[in-house]
Amino acid sequence: MALVGATALVAASVTGALAEGKKAEVLHWWTSGGEAAAVKELAKAFNAAGGDWVDTAIAGSGSTARPIGINRIIGGNPPTAMQFNTGTQMNDLAQQGLLRPLDDLAKEQDWKSVLTPAFYQAIQFQGHIYGAPINDHGQNWLFYSKPVFAKAGVTEEPKTWDEMFAALDKIKAAGLIPVAVGGQPWQLQLMFNAILLGEGGKDLYGKVWKDLDTNAVKSDKFKHVAEVFAKLRNYQDAGSPNRDWNVATGMLIDGKAGIQFMGDWAKGEFIHAGLVADKDFGCILGPGESNFMMGGDIFVFPVLKDKTAVDAQTLLATVIMSKEGQLAFNSKKGSVPVRLDVDTSKLDACAQKGLNALKDPTRQILTSDVLTPQDIVQTEGDLIAQYWTTPSMTADQFADQFAKVIDQAK
Repeated sequence: MALVGATALVAASVTGALAEGKKAEVLHWWTSGGEAAAVKELAKAFNAAGGDWVDTAIAGSGSTARPIGINRIIGGNPPTAMQFNTGTQMNDLAQQGLLRPLDDLAKEQDWKSVLTPAFYQAIQFQGHIYGAPINDHGQNWLFYSKPVFAKAGVTEEPKTWDEMFAALDKIKAAGLIPVAVGGQPWQLQLMFNAILLGEGGKDLYGKVWKDLDTNAVKSDKFKHVAEVFAKLRNYQDAGSPNRDWNVATGMLIDGKAGIQFMGDWAKGEFIHAGLVADKDFGCILGPGESNFMMGGDIFVFPVLKDKTAVDAQTLLATVIMSKEGQLAFNSKKGSVPVRLDVDTSKLDACAQKGLNALKDPTRQILTSDVLTPQDIVQTEGDLIAQYWTTPSMTADQFADQFAKVIDQAK
């Protein structure tokens, strides 16, 4: 749909008084090429609906941007809206009464009927809605470069880890980098979780992150996942420490590396570079069980006293949750709309794979950011990074320390 048409439909759903040049400072961390293109679509939709988007983009990741935004909110200088990942990241601010509840707006626009029950629950805290969700990001994708596979003589898409390691050996023998790794804790945790869900299976993943079952963590199956993860160290390059995720994606785009574990925001980079899914690059939910790890992004709205600013928040939340705004944004971002009633037939081949998984509840599970308290997620993320950078640490030692983190948090 043309953006002009999309934003016109959004504007038509908002009262004239609400849509009169309402300024909104929007704080986010979408600064890569694909992310910036997606934000531009959302800003254009908001402006066309009568708003005035003021962009506050903080380079890096959420781990850089969130503390800045949180400090501004706590310090009394909040933005109009702020990006969070879907899940428990917003809970502390909501508990302190610093976020605006969106219950009335959600009821008026019937958000409950257009969101999956899991996502509808994930935007709430203590029975109140605080987040306006913009997307559904699959976080356990394995992307691969088709030209690199072809050059290395990899003719079939690997479906098991034995096949994947055989493919990585061929890529290494061809003088290319097998795995593009961004050696930051959140990226390494994402890679570990993708292997846990695919090779370990949905049941084990749920026991670890939802049930916090230390017996599952100490199981042979969990230790096998840890060993698979550790084996990938042998296929990275020397430049991996602290590499940004989009730089790693660029290694696939430039034909320098074979595979990358990343959420489907990486697909936004491929799209931005003019590459076509299933032609220039491939995408796998796996290897192993082909499940879909659901995550995403929301916007929260700090409590503000100025009525014009509050009206700007309402307008922005309306645009975010409109079918047209979701389609325009997600077409660039690499994710899929979180609304269930959006026409997604024109989205790319990788999106269609994800959408097929989302049609089957048995293949869906939420990301650890939604399932697990943030203090545990962050501590386990640091442990996973330590394991990655410490070859002398055994899978048994890693599992024991992982279980200890859970025990200490209970």
